[in-house]
Amino acid sequence: MRIVSLLPAATEIVGALGLRESLVGRSHACDFPEDVACLPALTRSRVDASLPSSRLDGEVRRVHSAGEPLYLLDEAGLAALAPDVVVTQASCDVCAVSYEQVAAVTRRAAPQAQVVRLLPARLDDVLEDVRRVAAACGVAATGDALADALRLRLEAMRPEKARARPRVAVVEWLDPPMLAGHWVPEAVEAAGGHPVGPAPGQPSPYATWDDVRRLRPDAVVAAPCGFDLARARGEAAPLAATLWTLAPRVLLMDGNAYLNRPGPRLADAVETLAAWLHDGSADGTRACAMSHPA
Repeated sequence: MRIVSLLPAATEIVGALGLRESLVGRSHACDFPEDVACLPALTRSRVDASLPSSRLDGEVRRVHSAGEPLYLLDEAGLAALAPDVVVTQASCDVCAVSYEQVAAVTRRAAPQAQVVRLLPARLDDVLEDVRRVAAACGVAATGDALADALRLRLEAMRPEKARARPRVAVVEWLDPPMLAGHWVPEAVEAAGGHPVGPAPGQPSPYATWDDVRRLRPDAVVAAPCGFDLARARGEAAPLAATLWTLAPRVLLMDGNAYLNRPGPRLADAVETLAAWLHDGSADGTRACAMSHPA
């Protein structure tokens, strides 16, 4: 079995299924398990991801409005790898190479390959994607076991009904602000919070800070999509005074590895949120409480 994963979450799923040695290619954004860095990267971004949030957002909008793809896929590289399975997504053309692009290139470069399309919108969809990837790779029973184990971890975090649920707003982009939708509201609920903002399964909308303020959150989680914790700190620092006007508690989170990525580490994200919401602890590697500006 030769597997190409063009989505970071799918790469994590493949690794969690025990199929790391079958993985022969990845996207440029696939970074976990860490040893996948040695595999050939078959995609590249046409936008410089190191730009500050506002400029990065502007560049993405410019390319997207022009009808051009944000990502390029190495057709010759894919052909050389001769995969049996190619895993991609159809949720967000901004987050990863589009399904249509992958399907067209694979038909030409690797017609023998099965293309597995992931389309997660809710937390249950993420678990079903585990099963979908496992079935395509011939390890359906392993996928069932992994999905069941992840569900048990998520359910274990849910508090007793009588316990107070703080109102939580999750911001997944800081400049301009965006409120987190899709599976994130259900992740907040699983962690014992009351999500405010988009309904579960809905896309993440642009907002203003006044929009966030009107939601009356008890806590704000800033988890910029695609940013690790160090970059989240850097992007949030100039906005510290604003963030502290939104709620009495602010958490910065590694959104790239955990909350924004619909893979197995969403269970880690829920455990991290639960610990912070209910006893104020944060381990410092996944998230950190934001200090109040002097």
